Amino acid sequence: MGHALLVAAISILVLMLVTWGISLAVHNASIVDIVWGLGFVVVAWTVRLSTDQGDSARQWLLVAMTTIWGLRLAIHLFVRNHGNGEDFRYVRMRKHYGPRFGLISLATVFGLQGVLMFVVSLPVQLGQADATPSIGAIGILGIVVWAVGMFFETVGDLQLTAFKKDPANTGKVMNLGLWRYTRHPNYFGDACVWWGIGIVAAETGAGAWGLIGSALMTFLLRRVSGVTLLEKSLVKRREGYAEYVATTSPFVPRPPRASV
Repeated sequence: MGHALLVAAISILVLMLVTWGISLAVHNASIVDIVWGLGFVVVAWTVRLSTDQGDSARQWLLVAMTTIWGLRLAIHLFVRNHGNGEDFRYVRMRKHYGPRFGLISLATVFGLQGVLMFVVSLPVQLGQADATPSIGAIGILGIVVWAVGMFFETVGDLQLTAFKKDPANTGKVMNLGLWRYTRHPNYFGDACVWWGIGIVAAETGAGAWGLIGSALMTFLLRRVSGVTLLEKSLVKRREGYAEYVATTSPFVPRPPRASV
């Protein structure tokens, strides 16, 4: 188990250092957002290829679940952000810190995301390191939760992308499809994906410690970089968003409330 943790830590360290170096060369720290999803894929595969003590079926299941999620997210963000320049958050940091931005971004952007990646990916690491038991009812439950998450995340992103492509919707609030039942179906889906992965890992017993990663991902999405951060700007930029907030669940899907 310690071997899996060490391999994951080294792979994340190398990945983030390389990504940081590329970001300096291209003058764009936003690439870290694309590498976020890819990083989990790297962890899953490096642990799998260096570990022969776990249950093979569960190892490949965790690798598949993580790879499908990570590649979809990375491709979606690449397509969405391509040609848009550096994200305003990093532009603001770059202006504030000036010549020191390079070193500061290494710690506060790339280093921090690396640490978070290590903790969130704990179920992928620990679930591959234990050979018992084989996949059973708990593992199947995890697959179902993961599938629900992939549905909400994928369909939610597709619906929002289609909505934004229509010029008639410029400045309007997206409240159709899954967005009618939750203000952030993609974030809810993300959380479900990682609870599903965590549940599959937890069936091993020791892998239950990986649920710490699932909980951290949910906290980040709900209280830090997801819902809370995004909605601070949306309330100001989208006419009618305050009413949308009043009638629609912020995270867990449920029927919309009647407007007051």
